[in-house]
Amino acid sequence: MKVLDFIAIGLGPFNLSLACLSEKLDDVNGLVLEQKSRFDWHPGMMIEGVTLQTPFMSDLVTMADPTNPYSFLNYSKKHGRLYSFYIRESFFLLRQEYNQYCQWATKQLTNVQFDTQVQSVHYMESEDCYHLVCIDRRNNLEVDYYAKRLVLGTGPSPYIPQNLSEVKSALVHSGQYLYRKPLLQASNSISIVGSGQSAAEIFYDLLQDAPERGYQLNWFTRANRLFPLEYTKLTLEMTSPEYVDYFYDLPAEKRDALISQQKNLYKGINSSLINDIYDLLYQQNIAGHQCATIATNSELLAVSATAEQQFQLTINQHELGQNYQLQSEQVVMATGYAYQVPEFLSPIKDRINWDGNGRYDVDRGYSIDNQQRIFVQNAELHTHGFVTPDLGMACYRNSHIINQIAGRVVYQIESRIAFQQFGVPEQSGAEINEQGMAC
Repeated sequence: MKVLDFIAIGLGPFNLSLACLSEKLDDVNGLVLEQKSRFDWHPGMMIEGVTLQTPFMSDLVTMADPTNPYSFLNYSKKHGRLYSFYIRESFFLLRQEYNQYCQWATKQLTNVQFDTQVQSVHYMESEDCYHLVCIDRRNNLEVDYYAKRLVLGTGPSPYIPQNLSEVKSALVHSGQYLYRKPLLQASNSISIVGSGQSAAEIFYDLLQDAPERGYQLNWFTRANRLFPLEYTKLTLEMTSPEYVDYFYDLPAEKRDALISQQKNLYKGINSSLINDIYDLLYQQNIAGHQCATIATNSELLAVSATAEQQFQLTINQHELGQNYQLQSEQVVMATGYAYQVPEFLSPIKDRINWDGNGRYDVDRGYSIDNQQRIFVQNAELHTHGFVTPDLGMACYRNSHIINQIAGRVVYQIESRIAFQQFGVPEQSGAEINEQGMAC
């Protein structure tokens, strides 16, 4: 029986980063299991020309190990595109380009196993390790793996509000967009629900063809405005070790309140896209096309099917306190994703720490058990803050995890990078004058 140092479950960008950073280590033997046959990151949203919202340095390895061969710059060099990337002068990778880069990395790695679905995880007290019962999807045979530690990276699932469960199967989630785009554009009316980047990208993509194809396009958001992603430099300092420390030490109720107020820090729309939407609307208006409606402060309350093979939407304009209805042939739900605890963890639920709301009680080092042997990726929004889904913090989190697995400092972890202080300012020996200024 071979017992690995760790097994990571699920191959999204975060566990792929873990695989890249751990593969070269002689004293760490790990494996990443993925039930799909290949890496493919949000294929339903690979809209042409769309970019990431984080700079290229938020690749799989650079922020932990700039010399690592799995860096994006090395990928570009090997594919003859480094000078083209240099001349392009943009920090932001095309989403399709990032996906291709990640696929390239998976083909080089020896510690990734595709077509492997984890069925259950059990703790073996006699061996002091975890036993993973899996199915090899290529032949449907059972296979067993053993590891001292687990890293959970199964990721969130598409979210549709519970009150729409009766029509859920007929709605289009944003993650399905490109697959369903021909069907959407064959209809007479399309309504998009959501307030973030995905909703804006889909609206802009459909708006370009609306005059020619003749469909009515609606966009409803419960937000009071189409708020841009905040991207000023001092705001970006909040994606820092210091802010994670500060946020983690806050009371749980304060953390939950802050997360609900910080959506413009991680769920906002690129300001350039907002401007592009406005410019296109203006151009279409000049040409005499009135085929789009954008409604803010509008929360979707209900969706029901009509006899005319349409949907009837009931919407509340919450500032006015008024409900209104309209019909739409197709509805796109750009309502994001929500984390779900994997069913395969049921046998070891009692080894996991939970908070009062049934969520993982994640410690500062990203573990969720008393032994610091079960770690999570992108499941700690409520404990570590809005940087949790940020690609730019993947290497920071994985440095913590790898250092704990190895029992030594493999990757140096920055502790202070920000000019500002998020808690009570440290005086560092300076006196405070009567005006409250350090002198």
